[in-house]
Amino acid sequence: MRTERANGDGQTERRDLKVIVGAAIIRDGRVLACARAAPPEVAGMWEFPGGKVEPGETETDALIRECAEELAVRVEVRDRVGRNVRMAHGRSVLKVYAARLLHGDEPQALEHEALRWLSANELDSVTWLPADAPIVAALRPLLRTP
Repeated sequence: MRTERANGDGQTERRDLKVIVGAAIIRDGRVLACARAAPPEVAGMWEFPGGKVEPGETETDALIRECAEELAVRVEVRDRVGRNVRMAHGRSVLKVYAARLLHGDEPQALEHEALRWLSANELDSVTWLPADAPIVAALRPLLRTP
């Protein structure tokens, strides 16, 4: 993703935004939330699993790879959830997609401190990372309330 801005000399400066993808994995009306284990300043805060889109990789491919690496699961990527969220002082953008588990896979906390399945009523029971927090409101209508 490219952005342009004027530098101090009035010249237009181009820079590439890094794209970070996240998966809102939904099962039985609940979404999977993952507690960060590191770095220390965000340890214990909650996020949607995912990571950077590598060069030559589509957003969908990156999300499938990241879910396999972080959770040892296979997923089907579905529609976008919420808006783009600017991160890292404007150098990257988070895009979250709804996803579903395939083949009865069960997520494992390979890179996270803990995993929780949250209903719409439980979304506010955890402290979300600042970038993931705006997605929660958009996610709520996709979850069945008990």
